Amino acid sequence: MVACRIRALASEVATLVLDEDDRILLCRFAIPEPARTVVWAAPGGGIEPGERALAALRRELQEEVGLSVRTDPPHVWHQEVVAPGHAAGHDGVVNDYFLVRTAKFTPLGTLSDEQLAAENISGLKWWHPREVASYTGADLFSPRDLATLLMALITSGVPARPVRLGL
Repeated sequence: MVACRIRALASEVATLVLDEDDRILLCRFAIPEPARTVVWAAPGGGIEPGERALAALRRELQEEVGLSVRTDPPHVWHQEVVAPGHAAGHDGVVNDYFLVRTAKFTPLGTLSDEQLAAENISGLKWWHPREVASYTGADLFSPRDLATLLMALITSGVPARPVRLGL
């Protein structure tokens, strides 16, 4: 029997930024490898060594979209994707999603366009869950069932424990 060793999973945070009309702010990630893929996903990113999840969330929101969060937002979703190659240098990723309600704003983070591009971010857009659900283009959403998950969150409110997600 050959033992299979799983390297550490990358730990990341993501923020579901919802405005007063239940639109969600998503980042457009243009992933060049292995095949050019475009994924719309919540703002967020990796937790740096020694950094707490909520500190990473605040840093990422400020860098990517220019939103300051002073309170601790509720943890609503938890996702573990074990798939070699899904996160560079890791055998997968753990994403913890937090909910932030805010008035609609024009996103402008502290990172330059070049710095955003280095993180594969090529745009930001407010989406209504109906737009996500009816989208027929080639781009993907993360998580894949984002529209269904958003509608459940909007109609049922913050869950008592984070909802476990698939890909």
